[in-house]
Amino acid sequence: MNIKPIVITFSLLLMSASALADDDCDDPVAGWQPRENLRQKLEAEGWKVFRIKVDDGCYEVKGRDPDGHRVEAEYSPATFELREMEREDDDGHDGDRDDGHRSKSQNDSEPANEERPRKSSVKARPTVTVE
Repeated sequence: MNIKPIVITFSLLLMSASALADDDCDDPVAGWQPRENLRQKLEAEGWKVFRIKVDDGCYEVKGRDPDGHRVEAEYSPATFELREMEREDDDGHDGDRDDGHRSKSQNDSEPANEERPRKSSVKARPTVTVE
């Protein structure tokens, strides 16, 4: 049995898997710009920003783009370079979600964490209010 093709195939698989797994931002923390600067930049471009958090070393932004689509975008914290963006309706959702996200028809002037009644097929779901 010739083992050389097996070793080569296994080596290629290992190298490709490690290349695909590296989707984190690796900017040094000392070079990061404040989140508020990203918020101001996006709002100047017409975005409605609901939240900015750090995820895997990147700034993850949830909000609405200038076209009114609900989006989740990932930015480099040092350069604010867009790394990835996902629109809610890109993955088959039509805005009728009940997982804590507001639909497009709801008022954007309301804070995202304000408690309000929702239509739901799930009954007796516990609520938590953090102040």
